[in-house]
Amino acid sequence: MKFGIDRLLAEPSLRRPLEGRRVALVAHPASVTETLTHSLDALVAAGLNVTSAFGPQHGLKGDKQDNMVETGDEVDPDYGFPIFSLYGEVRRPTEPMMSTADVFMFDLQDLGCRIYTFVTTLLYLLEAASGTGKSVWVLDRPNPAGRPIEGTTLLAGQESFVGAGPMPMRHGLTLGEMGHWFVRHFNLDVDYKVVAMEGWQPDTAPSFGWPSERIWINPSPNAANLNMARAYAGTVMLEGTTLSEGRGTTRPLEVLFGAPGIAAGKVLAEMQAFAPEWLAGCALRECWFEPTFHKHQKTLCNALMIHAEGPFYDHAAFRPWRLQALAFKAIRRLYPDYPIWRDFPYEYEFDRLAIDVINGGPALREWVDDPAAAAGDLEALAGADEAAWRDEIADLLLYT
Repeated sequence: MKFGIDRLLAEPSLRRPLEGRRVALVAHPASVTETLTHSLDALVAAGLNVTSAFGPQHGLKGDKQDNMVETGDEVDPDYGFPIFSLYGEVRRPTEPMMSTADVFMFDLQDLGCRIYTFVTTLLYLLEAASGTGKSVWVLDRPNPAGRPIEGTTLLAGQESFVGAGPMPMRHGLTLGEMGHWFVRHFNLDVDYKVVAMEGWQPDTAPSFGWPSERIWINPSPNAANLNMARAYAGTVMLEGTTLSEGRGTTRPLEVLFGAPGIAAGKVLAEMQAFAPEWLAGCALRECWFEPTFHKHQKTLCNALMIHAEGPFYDHAAFRPWRLQALAFKAIRRLYPDYPIWRDFPYEYEFDRLAIDVINGGPALREWVDDPAAAAGDLEALAGADEAAWRDEIADLLLYT
C-alpha cells in the first residue's frame, strides 16, 4: 500500500511533468513517507526544484496547540526558501505567495471531517490558483474515518474556515477526491491532479480506512490516534460548548463530554433510554479527569470515554455525530438549565454561536434545546442530507 508521496518518489513518470518547474509543498508533521522521511526533505532529495513551503493551521511543525493560535512566516534554516503560514496574517494564499512556485503540492493527512480546517485550506489554494495557470497536485492520503457519511449539510450563508461548502460533517472522501468536488462545485479553472494512493481499501477490516502497516503521526497536536480520528466528527462539537473535550489531558477529543456537576452515569442511562440505536458501534466507559489546561482547568470532571476500537468497533454501525448529539440531548433533559453552548469567538466568526458555526447552521442546537424534539426528527434531517451527498459524490470516488 502506497500513499501519494510514496508513489511520486517511486515512479519517475509521475515526476516528469515537474521538470523545469518550481514546486511548493503544503505540509505538516504527518507529511512523511513510508520511511518516515518528511515529504519536504524527500522532495528536495529527489531533485525537485522546491522553492517554497506552506504550513496550515497548527503550523508546518504542528507546534501550535489550540484554535486561533497563529503561526508566522519564516525561512527554512536548511534550504533557505520561505515557509508561508496559512494560519497567521492570512488563511488564503496571497499573490506574492503564489508567485513563488508553479506547482503546489498538497500533502496533508486529513481526518475526513468538514470542520478539520485542512479541507478548507485546500479549497483556498485551489481558488488562489484558479485562472492563473498554476497547478495544484494532491498527494493523496487515507481518510482514517473511511467512507461513512454523517451529519446535516452546511447551509448557504454559513460558510467559514471550518465550513468550506455544502457538505455534511463526515464527508467520506480523501482530500484528493474532495479537490475534484471543489473544482466542479465552485467551477474553478485550475490544472488539478491527484497522485492517487495504491492499494487503499477503505471498507476492509480491521482498520477500515487506516492501513495497519502505517504508523499514526499526529496531523495536529490533539489528533493522537485512530480512535480520535473515528470519533472526531462528533467530539469536535464539544469545542462549541462549555463541556470539556479533554484538552489538557492525554486523550483529547475521545470523550463525549467531561464536566464537574454532571453525572456521567446518569447521562449514559438517559442516552440509552432516548435513542439506544445511536450508541451502536463502540463502547462507552465512565471515567474521570482533571484538565491541566483549557476548560475546567484543575477541576475534577466526570466523563464518558469513547472506544471506537478493537472488538468494540463496528465500522458500519458507529455514528459519532449522532452519538454526540445524543449526549447533548441527554444532558439537556437531565439538566435543563445547564449552559451547554459556549458564546465566544470561534475560528474568526464573531456573530454566530460556535456550535452553529461548527454544524453549518442552527439545526442541531435547536433540536437539543427543543423539549418536544424526538430522535426521529434529527434522523429525518440528517438522513436526507446524507443520501443527497452520497449521490453527489458517487462519480468522484477514486478507491472502491
